[in-house]
Amino acid sequence: MGDRSGASGSRRRRTGSRPSSQGGSGPAAAAAEEEVRDVGAGGDAPAPEKDKDGDVDVGSGQWDLRCHRLQDSLFSSDSGFNNYRGILNWCVVMLVLSNARLFLENLIKYGILVDPIQVVSLFLKDPYSWPALCLVIVANVFAVAAFQVEKRLAVGALTEQAGLLLHVVNLATILCFPAAVALLLESITPVGSVLALTAYTILFLKLFSYRDVNLWCRECRARAKAKAAAAGKKANGGAAQCTVSYPDNLTYRDLYYFLFAPTLCYELNFPRSARIRKRFLLRRLLEMLFLTQLMVGLIQQWMVPTIQNSMKPFKDMDHSRIIERLLKLAVPNHLIWLIFFYWLFHSCLNAVAELMHFGDREFYRDWWNSESVTYFWQNWNIPVHKWCLRHFYKPMLRRGSSKWVARTGVFLASAFFHEIPLAWIVGRFFRGNYGNAAVWLTIIIGQPVAVLMYVHDYYVLNYEAPAAKA
Repeated sequence: MGDRSGASGSRRRRTGSRPSSQGGSGPAAAAAEEEVRDVGAGGDAPAPEKDKDGDVDVGSGQWDLRCHRLQDSLFSSDSGFNNYRGILNWCVVMLVLSNARLFLENLIKYGILVDPIQVVSLFLKDPYSWPALCLVIVANVFAVAAFQVEKRLAVGALTEQAGLLLHVVNLATILCFPAAVALLLESITPVGSVLALTAYTILFLKLFSYRDVNLWCRECRARAKAKAAAAGKKANGGAAQCTVSYPDNLTYRDLYYFLFAPTLCYELNFPRSARIRKRFLLRRLLEMLFLTQLMVGLIQQWMVPTIQNSMKPFKDMDHSRIIERLLKLAVPNHLIWLIFFYWLFHSCLNAVAELMHFGDREFYRDWWNSESVTYFWQNWNIPVHKWCLRHFYKPMLRRGSSKWVARTGVFLASAFFHEIPLAWIVGRFFRGNYGNAAVWLTIIIGQPVAVLMYVHDYYVLNYEAPAAKA
């Protein structure tokens, strides 16, 4: 016992003989206090003594030999650590470098393929014939027809049944007429057909909403007249909304404001912004110009060669090469899709809204945080989602459908039929970050699959089939 105590005292004396280079302040003092906390966590060493100034006396005991304490690794969920900004930055740098390598490899292999003249040829076969533009101009006929039907319904010149029939015929023609023209007219280009069909689809949704809202206004006016008659008072016209009374909204100015506004849902009184912010508008216009050029360049330089090289594997049914082509196409396709999303939903729609003093700028929500395919479809395109809720979901509920049936109907209308099994799989087996990763995977891989299948079918119909007949 005595020997051990003497040795211990000797060790204490040797420890106490070490000089302090910082005089009890600065890094040495901080390290000393850190070791004091370590000792407190261990509980098997005496607490260090402090001098009259409150600083730790380095020579007070064997506490400074401890350097460990009870703690978890940073990657453990129990550690409470969640600052992975450096890892995110690393991922971005690696992504940029890997894509830069691919882009440089593309330049070395194919040279510069960007050709603005070729882009113009996508819209025109005959420079003196503009069928797609003429098709868009003809769309005014259907808009005016819907307006005239509503004017006559407002004054009672048409019955509701006759008005409904005329609207159904008008809307059905909007869907069928441009498709027939694009199919039968040889001078129209594929890109022009897509733009014309998109314009007619938007017109169909807008006029559907226009008809519904005016019908609701007539129903409100009829109820107001009935209440006034029951009370023995004269009705004042029955305003469907507080600020604008129906049918004062039935003007060409109101109709065309709605047709050009960045929304699919009609209202008698849209929220308006106070002024046009010139700097904001200029930024959006510059974004539109720059991103358009960027997308065209990426398509010509990156995607077109990959698609052309994919035809032979499809023809030979070489599955390994098909998968390789698919993965190679996924990166540029997804990058272009992200640029297109920003170009359309942020730059273009905000520019149009700014020019028209349109106040509701919620064109998208945080779809990038989607943990299910359903959440993605509900938040990446808010104008369509609002239209589905207002003119599909709520009317189904009013007709007695259950919420589940109504939600399924909205999902069918917004996400199309091919996404239902995918949405069920992601929602059933993936949650949280895994669900978000699954959504991103479906976006990155699913779109190039559709692109390759379309190009393959186009190639077969336009090249292989005529060659086989010959």
